[in-house]
Amino acid sequence: MDLKLRIVDYYIIRKFLGTFVYALVLIISIAVIFDFAEKLDDFIEKEAPLRAILFDYYLNFIPYFAVLFSPLFTFITVIFFTSKMAYNTEIIALLSNGMSFNRLLWPYFLSALLIAIFTFTLNNFVIPHANIERLEFEELYYRNNPVRYTDRDIHMQILPNVYIYMESYSNLQDVGYKFSLEEFNDSGQLKSKMMADYIKWDTALSKWSVRNYYIRTIDGIEETIEKGRRLDTTLTIFPSDFARRENIKSTMNMHELNRFINQQKLQGADNVEVYMIERYSRYAMPFSTFILTLIGLTLSSRKAKEGIGAQIGAGIFLSFSYIFFMQFSAQFAINGSIPALLAVWIPNILYSIIAVFLFVIAPK
Repeated sequence: MDLKLRIVDYYIIRKFLGTFVYALVLIISIAVIFDFAEKLDDFIEKEAPLRAILFDYYLNFIPYFAVLFSPLFTFITVIFFTSKMAYNTEIIALLSNGMSFNRLLWPYFLSALLIAIFTFTLNNFVIPHANIERLEFEELYYRNNPVRYTDRDIHMQILPNVYIYMESYSNLQDVGYKFSLEEFNDSGQLKSKMMADYIKWDTALSKWSVRNYYIRTIDGIEETIEKGRRLDTTLTIFPSDFARRENIKSTMNMHELNRFINQQKLQGADNVEVYMIERYSRYAMPFSTFILTLIGLTLSSRKAKEGIGAQIGAGIFLSFSYIFFMQFSAQFAINGSIPALLAVWIPNILYSIIAVFLFVIAPK
C-alpha cells in the first residue's frame, strides 16, 4: 500500500484538524461562559481581581478542559466532516477512483497521531503547571480551603525498615497524636522504638517536634531507654502529606508523578491506586484518539438516509459512553477489585473490539 501523501490526503488532514480546532474553540467558549456565569457570585463575593480571573484561572482552565474532553472532540470532528464528505459523495468518488478503504485510513490516523502527541505533551508537561495556578485561584476565590482530619490509625513507611504510627492527625494544628516510630534491621528484628504523646510541626525550624517521648533502643542483648519532654527531629514526611487534596495528582508532570507514586508505595499509603490510575490514564487517553477515529470513520463514511444529524447523534452517544465507562471502570481499581492498569485500559480494549468489528462490516 502506497503511503506517500497525496493532495487528497492533505485535504482530509486539513479538514480533520481544521474541524477539530473549530469544535474545540466553539465548545470551550460555551464552557467558559457557563463556568463564569456559575462562579460569578463567588468571584464578586471574594473580590477576585479581573486579571487573576482571566490569566490565573481561565487561561489555565482552557487547556485543562480541552485535554479532558479531547476524545469527545476528536470523535465529533470525524463524524461531522466525514458525514459531510459522504453526503457530498466525496467518499464514493475516492473509492471509485481506486483508493481502498484501508488507504483512506492513512490521513485519518496521521491526523489522530498529531492530536495524540499534542494531548500527551499537554497532559504530562504543560497542564500540571497550569493546574497549580488554577487550583490556587480556586482555593482563594471559589472553594473553601480543606479543613478536615485525616483518617485515624495512620500507618506509614517513611524509609526502608522505618515505620510510623499516629492514632490521629489534625491538619489544623499540624499535630499527630499517640505517635510511634519503629526501626527494624534487615532480618526484621526491632532496633529501636520511639513513643510520644504527640508530634508537632515546627514552622520556624521546619522540623518535627516530639513531645513527652520514650525511646527504647536494642543493640543485641543490650537495651537502653531514653525519656524526655521535647526532641526536634527530621523525618521524610511533611504536613502537606496529610492535608493534601486528592486533585494534587493533576499538578504533577510525568516525572514528578512517578517519583510521588514510588514515595507513596514506600510509605505504605493506602490510596496509591488513585495516582496509578492518573499515570496510566495519561497514556490511555491519547491512544483512545485512534480508536474513536476508526469508529467515527466507519460510522460516517456512508451516506445515511437519516442524514448527518443521526450520525452525529450516534457519535456523541458512543463518545459519552466511552468517557462514562472509563470513569466507571476506574472505580474498580480504587476499590482494589482489579489492577489499576487493567481498569484504565478496559475501555480501550472493549472499544478497540467495537472499532475492528465496525471496520470489518463497513461497506468498502
